[in-house]
Amino acid sequence: MSIIFYDKLVVISSLDKKIKKLTESSEERQEMWQMVEEIIHHKVLGCCLDNLPHEHHSEFLDMFHKAPHDQNLLKYLNEKSKKDMKKIIKEEIKKLTKDLLLLDSNKV
Repeated sequence: MSIIFYDKLVVISSLDKKIKKLTESSEERQEMWQMVEEIIHHKVLGCCLDNLPHEHHSEFLDMFHKAPHDQNLLKYLNEKSKKDMKKIIKEEIKKLTKDLLLLDSNKV
């Protein structure tokens, strides 16, 4: 797993119990965590792009692809969006975690 600029903002420890309950093997848990990480990645990038003016999308994505770990990406987002992206991302992950915790194990 590679390091991404928003990793420190993502707190999903509450999902561990739910994932253990939904899975029977370590392979299933690993697959489930991979899906969760992909969902989070898409959610965070979508959130960033939703809050970033369209004219900065290409530049941001270029910067992200070159150095996804670079903490300056968050500064860039704050500057260009004129918003507190740290707060916005944390709130988005909080909502996502709540939704994932509500999943019914019989429907997964």
